[in-house]
Amino acid sequence: MIEGRVIRISGPIIHATGLGGAGLFDVVEVGEKRIIGEVVRIEKDEAVIQVYEDDTGLKVGAAVTSTGRPLSARLGPGLISTIYDGIQRPLESLFKQGGAFMESGARGEPLDSAKLWPFVPDPVIAAKLAAHEPVTMLPGLVLGTVKETESITCKIMVPPNSRGGTLTELAPKGEYTVDAVVARTDKDEDIPLAQWWPLRISRPNAERLAPDQPLVTGERVIDVFFPLSKGGTAAIPGGFGTGKTMTQHAIAKWCDADVIIYIGCGERGNEMTDVLTEFPGLTDPRTGRSLMERTILIANTSNMPVAAREVSIYTGVTLAEFYRDMGYHVAIMADSTSRWAEALRELSGRMEEMPAEEGFPAYLPTRLAEFYERAGRVRTLSGAEGSVSIIGAVSPPGGDFSEPVTQHTKRFIRCFWALDRDLANARHYPAISWTDSYSEYAEEVKPWWERVNPSWAMVRQESLELLKKEQRLAEIVRLIGPDALPDDQRLILLTAEIIKNGFLQQNSFDQVDMYCVPVKQVRLLELIMEFHARAERCIKLGAPLIKITVLPTRERLSRLKSEVKNEEVAAAFGEFEREMRASLEELERSYRTREVL
Repeated sequence: MIEGRVIRISGPIIHATGLGGAGLFDVVEVGEKRIIGEVVRIEKDEAVIQVYEDDTGLKVGAAVTSTGRPLSARLGPGLISTIYDGIQRPLESLFKQGGAFMESGARGEPLDSAKLWPFVPDPVIAAKLAAHEPVTMLPGLVLGTVKETESITCKIMVPPNSRGGTLTELAPKGEYTVDAVVARTDKDEDIPLAQWWPLRISRPNAERLAPDQPLVTGERVIDVFFPLSKGGTAAIPGGFGTGKTMTQHAIAKWCDADVIIYIGCGERGNEMTDVLTEFPGLTDPRTGRSLMERTILIANTSNMPVAAREVSIYTGVTLAEFYRDMGYHVAIMADSTSRWAEALRELSGRMEEMPAEEGFPAYLPTRLAEFYERAGRVRTLSGAEGSVSIIGAVSPPGGDFSEPVTQHTKRFIRCFWALDRDLANARHYPAISWTDSYSEYAEEVKPWWERVNPSWAMVRQESLELLKKEQRLAEIVRLIGPDALPDDQRLILLTAEIIKNGFLQQNSFDQVDMYCVPVKQVRLLELIMEFHARAERCIKLGAPLIKITVLPTRERLSRLKSEVKNEEVAAAFGEFEREMRASLEELERSYRTREVL
C-alpha cells in the first residue's frame, strides 16, 4: 500500500505526490469517499490519476492510496443478466443503496457473494482424483460447471495466469458462493468460483482461427451483401436518427451468437433507458425465454463520469473474452465509439497532451486498434472453439465520414455498414447504404454460404452490379426523366426498385419479415435476379416493358418477404418460381413467334 496526497485537481484528472513507487495503471482510492481511480502517468514522485467517479468537493491535500493491482473485472457465475456501469459496479444494487443518482464512493459487489451456485465437478477429473491419478493444472482446464441461466452454463476453468502444478483437491457436487474455493494445487494455489482479470490485458488463447463462419443476423442486407464473420469486426457509422442503435438492437436479438454484451458508451440517458427496459422484455427466438438470460448490459451514459466511459469498452471486451474461453460465440455491441473517443479527447486535454486532428489525442488510432484487435475466432486454452465479434457504432458529427474517428476505425475493421440519411428519411430500414458499405469477409464466408445455396456469390455480385447501374441511371433520370430511357435500362430501374423494397428493406415489426433465415435470403434474391434475366430476354425480343410490369408475379416479388414464412420457403418459393417462369416464358414465346413470322 503506497500513500500520497492530492496536489492538483483538473476535473477527472488528479495529480498526486508520494506515488512514485506505484505501478502504471494501478488502481488508487482518493479522498474520504475512496473514489476509484487509475494511475495513467508517473513522473518521478508524482502520479497522474484519472478517476472513474464524480470528484466534486475533493480538495488538495486529500489522501490517495494505491492498491498495488491493476483495474480488473471479476469473472464468474452471475455476470449474465446483470447491468453494470463502466467499472463493473452493479447498477441495480447501487439503485437500491442510493436511489437514481450514484453517489461518489458507492460500492457494489460485481458478483453477489451471498448467492449459492450449483457446482458440478468434471466427472473425468473427479474420477482421476478418486483413483489417485495426477491431474496437471494446465491453464484453461475445465474443473467443473455451474448452470448460470437456462441458456448459459458457466465453466469453472484454471485461470490463464495459474502457477500450474498438480491438482490435490476438487470440491464435490454442491452449492457454493463465488468466493468458495473449489480446487487446490500442490503449489498452495486456491481456485475459487470467481477470478479477477486486468481489463487492459487480453486473455490468451491457443490459436487464432480463420474467420470463415458468418455471424448470421437475419438482416438480408448484412448477411447477403455485407456479411460479418464470427470473430470479425464491423462499424456502423451514421448521423443522428439514421438507426445505429436500432440496427444493433436487431442484431443483438437475432444473431446466432451465444452471449450478447451491449455497451452503452456515452449515449444519451433516454436511449440507454430504452435498452434497459426493452431488453429484459425481449424473447430469445432460440429458446423462447428472456433474452437477458444470455445478455450483459454495461450502461455508461453521457452524464456519468467521462473517465468511466473510456474504460467501459475494456470492461465489456474482458467479459466477452471470459465467455469466449468457455467455447461460446460472443457478440459485443459498442454504442458508440465516437463518445468513447470524445472521452479520450477530454482526458487528453486535461492532461495537457499535444492534440492531433480535431483535438483528438495522437494515440487515438492505437486505442482503437487495441479494442478491435481483441476480436477474433480462436481455439481456446481448453481446446474449444470460441469467438468475440465486435460491432461498434460511430456517430460522426453531421454524418461526416471523413472525420478522424470514422477514418481511423476503417483502418482496423473489415466490415463497414454505412447508414444513409436519405434512406432513413424515406423510412427504408435498415438504412445501410449499398454504395458506401463493404465487407472484406465475403470471400472467407463464401464456402459456408455456397453450402446453403451454390448461387450465393453469383446472385450477390449480379445484384450489387445492377444497383450500381441503377445509381448511374438515376443521375440521367433526374435530368431528362425515365421516359427518355430505352426499355432495357428502365428494366434495370424496375428490378433495382424490387431489390430495394422486396429484399433490402426489412420491417422489424412484421412477424414474418423481422427475421430471415439464410435459405430464404438467397432464394429471394435468386428469384429477383431470375425475373430480371428472363424479362431482359423478353425485351430483347421486342416486348414492351409495360407487358412485364403488369404481370402479377412482378407485384408479388416485392411482397414475398412478408408472405412466405421461414419454414415454408421450399414449397412456397418453388410454386412462385413455376408461376413466374410460366408467365415470362409465355411472353417470350409470343414475341419469339412474331420474330420468326
